[in-house]
Amino acid sequence: MIRISATADRAKTRNLARDPRASFLVTAPDYAGYLVAEGHAEIGAECRSADDPAADELVEVYRRIVGEHPDWTEYRAVMAAERRVVIRITVERTYGWSRT
Repeated sequence: MIRISATADRAKTRNLARDPRASFLVTAPDYAGYLVAEGHAEIGAECRSADDPAADELVEVYRRIVGEHPDWTEYRAVMAAERRVVIRITVERTYGWSRT
């Protein structure tokens, strides 16, 4: 499972709502390789307040990627103001290439 944060009104979110087929590309820092993960995307609930379950999941995603935030209250307020959602991609297939 791949989880990312996006705004509810972003084109990628609207496109995935219409057609949930998704791909996620990761490249090596020097472009010496890449990995593509394909699967089915699910869009989580829109974050509407700092204390709703959507904000809790956004905190969890942030922690797994970056670690601790210096001000979780501020972070949660921004997530609600930006109308953030978590997009979950269930990976069904991967492929890629590497020089090494």
